[in-house]
Amino acid sequence: MTSRSAPDRLLAVLAAFDHLHPALSLTDISRRAGLSLTTAHRLVGALTEWGALERDAAGLYHVGLRLWEIAALAPRGLALRQVALPYLEDLYEATHENVQLAVRDGSEVVYTEWLSGRSAVGVHIRVGARWPLHVTGVGLALLAHSGPAHQEAYCGGRLAAFTPHTITDPDRLRRVLAEVRRTGVAVSSRQVTEDALSVAAPVRGPGGAVVAAVSVVVPYADAQVPVLAPAVRVAARGISRALGWQPEGPRG
Repeated sequence: MTSRSAPDRLLAVLAAFDHLHPALSLTDISRRAGLSLTTAHRLVGALTEWGALERDAAGLYHVGLRLWEIAALAPRGLALRQVALPYLEDLYEATHENVQLAVRDGSEVVYTEWLSGRSAVGVHIRVGARWPLHVTGVGLALLAHSGPAHQEAYCGGRLAAFTPHTITDPDRLRRVLAEVRRTGVAVSSRQVTEDALSVAAPVRGPGGAVVAAVSVVVPYADAQVPVLAPAVRVAARGISRALGWQPEGPRG
């Protein structure tokens, strides 16, 4: 069996933390990272000294602020959020529903911002959360504008189901993606929970490539897609322009 390198062991310690496990004991870290207690103790000590981890009064470890400082430099993270936030706030004021910003990471969508109203429909989303691309509006918008090879590989893989309405048929998913490209809007209806519907639109970078997606999530029973779609498109277009995208004008 090939031994794990030092960087692999360090990354395993950090990967032990997730949204379900934000605070861990040294024993927990050792178990979740697949490391001996001695090795985990040494690596956790080094990471804590550097600031990547912090230890609370109860002896539990948390992700440290030093990692937040580094993560803030990611162009698809905090930098994108800062550009997009005014447009997300405008979309929220227009709808008073859940508003989300997300990017693609491989075969998953990662949420980088989320605005929620007090009376908005409950969603299983938080900043940093990941979901399969085919089950959310932002995910469909991002998948529809990914490369053809990636789309085909995704459609040919396992399509996880969360409700009876989740798209699990590859041919149906291909048709949905084609419709997203045709209309410029993605609609995900009751795919994650049976009471919610999302409408999303792609966000483009300076060169025109899709770099993110924005969505609004509303109660399925009250959803009015023809009303929501223009508002989402306006928000996505505003963010795209702020990022430097210049749509082609009419040809003379």
